[in-house]
Amino acid sequence: MQIIKLSATESTNTYLKELASVKNLDDFTVVVTQKQTKGRGQMNGLWESEQGKNLTFSVLKKVKDLPVQDQFLISICVSLAVYNTLKALKIPDIRVKWPNDILSGNFKICGILIENNISGFQITSSVIGIGLNVNQITFKNQPKAASLHLLLGEEIDLDELLKAILNNLECYLSNINASNWDRLVNEYHNILFKKDVLAQFVRENDSEFSGTIVGITRAGKLKISLKDGTIQEFNLKEVSLQY
Repeated sequence: MQIIKLSATESTNTYLKELASVKNLDDFTVVVTQKQTKGRGQMNGLWESEQGKNLTFSVLKKVKDLPVQDQFLISICVSLAVYNTLKALKIPDIRVKWPNDILSGNFKICGILIENNISGFQITSSVIGIGLNVNQITFKNQPKAASLHLLLGEEIDLDELLKAILNNLECYLSNINASNWDRLVNEYHNILFKKDVLAQFVRENDSEFSGTIVGITRAGKLKISLKDGTIQEFNLKEVSLQY
C-alpha cells in the first residue's frame, strides 16, 4: 500500500483521479491531506474540515468482475469498513444513513464519496473519498455535525485511526464480488439509519410524505413503504430523509 501525504490539495479524490490518469498506480494507493480547499460530498456538496484536525483521504481500488449493476456493493463495503472501525472505538449509536453517511445518533461524523470508472458493463476501479470528523470541536455552519473528540471526550491519533480504517477497507474490498451480495446487504440493513421506523421524507419537487425505510434494492435505491402499503424505490436525488 502506497500512502501519499499532502499538506493541502483541492480534493483528494480529484488529485488521485488526475494522478491515476497519467501514472499506473498500485491497487490501494492512498492520498491523505491535512487540508482540502474544495472538498466534495454527495451531489457536489462541500465538505468543510478544519486543517490538521480530521481525516480527509482517498483510496484507489482496482476492481475485477464487478458488473455495473452491482456497483452499490462498493458503497456497502466502504460503509461497513468505517462503521466497524468506529464501533471498535466505542462510538455510541453508530448508523449508516443511506447511501453512506455515518452518523452517531442524529449527528453526522463521516461522509463518503465514491467515483467509479466503468468500461463496458464492468467497474474497473473506484476512487473512494472519506472525510471523517476526528478532533475538530466546533462546526459553525454544520449544526448536525459532530466529531470523535466531542463524542469520546479525548483526542484521537490520526495516523492510528487511518491505519485502522485502511485495514478494514482492505478486508471488505479485497474480494468484492456479486456473490457476496446477500451477506453484505444484510450487514448494511442491520445498521441502516431509521430502518423500520416511520419517518418524514421530501421529494425532489419539495412535497413531503411519511414512510418507513424497509431496505435497499440491488442497484442501491432506497425502498420506502408508504402509508397505503405500497413500496416505492428512490434514487439519491429523488428523496431526502428529514431527521
